[in-house]
Amino acid sequence: MSKTNSNIAKLKKEMAPFEKSDTKQSIKQVINTLGPLVILWYVAYLSLSVSYWLTLPILVVSAGFLVRTFIICHDCCHQSFFKNRKANDILGTITGVLTLVPYEQWKNSHNIHHATSSNLDKRGTGDMWLLTVEEYAEAPLWKKIAYRGYRNPLVMLGLGPIAVFVIQYRFNTKNARRKERMNTYITNVSIVTLYATLIALVGWQAFLMIQAPMMLISGMLGIWLFYVQHQFEDSYFEHDDEWSYVQAAVDGSSYYKLPKVLQWITGNIGFHHVHHLSPRVPNYNLEKAHDSSVPLQKATTITIGTSFKSLRFRLWDEETKTFLTFKEAKEVYRKKQAAKLSLADNFTPTPKPQVELVRKAN
Repeated sequence: MSKTNSNIAKLKKEMAPFEKSDTKQSIKQVINTLGPLVILWYVAYLSLSVSYWLTLPILVVSAGFLVRTFIICHDCCHQSFFKNRKANDILGTITGVLTLVPYEQWKNSHNIHHATSSNLDKRGTGDMWLLTVEEYAEAPLWKKIAYRGYRNPLVMLGLGPIAVFVIQYRFNTKNARRKERMNTYITNVSIVTLYATLIALVGWQAFLMIQAPMMLISGMLGIWLFYVQHQFEDSYFEHDDEWSYVQAAVDGSSYYKLPKVLQWITGNIGFHHVHHLSPRVPNYNLEKAHDSSVPLQKATTITIGTSFKSLRFRLWDEETKTFLTFKEAKEVYRKKQAAKLSLADNFTPTPKPQVELVRKAN
């Protein structure tokens, strides 16, 4: 066994003790997540009679608990929250209804994301739209406009949550199997039933004033977390023949170091490198797994401050292995093309033997 393979095997072995779910811990997390979410929703409703300015801060906090709810759904997708598969599927579907995410649909696309993360030849399912410098430069105008819109922070974080959670997730994918299709239908019907009940209890105006901003904020936070944990300066992207699952996990996923309160509310998902290395580790064991492994502690660390740099990243440069802005990419591509032209101008082909004989004969 090579040294590299030996290190990979050792790293995976180190994760094994943390892959075991704790039923008591999982139940405790359900209570301390869904309980406050329900209470905050009701408090937000009561605050409407006082002032909407009082309601908004409550909705920000409740949006945080909605993100935490999604982390539970996320763990269920990986069968890491409970030991029992059926328990994971039931809770995953329930938390999916609360977060507008069809459990089976998202589970399937997310598993593909894990299997292909950072693989340039297998992009397109469960990941952010990413083009290389060359792909963008050679793309038709319509595609460039669409890509620029997609990567614009205002579109990504403003329209993104609505486009993904409200619209995209309401429909099945073309190749969805029966189980996935049925789960999407069940999720949609459950959402309509839940929302209709709430509207009947508090009225449609109060419902919209509470639910709309809460879902928008939580959606923004969810997209931001997913974006920043793969789109950072020293990230990792390779073509299939050079791609490594472990390297994609450790180098292609960041450690988003958050203040303890935000780390708790986001279910430790900032330890994204650990999660990608071993998806079976439940969220409440991610920090322990990180602290137990020296190699994992060397993963790229970003903070709230440094993470905002990623908003500038637009295109991946395969030569320098880094992200570039559109302006930087344009200059890099121009220089590459100039270098190619210069090389072509200075290239003198070696005459073929037959051609040389003809020349001598003449």
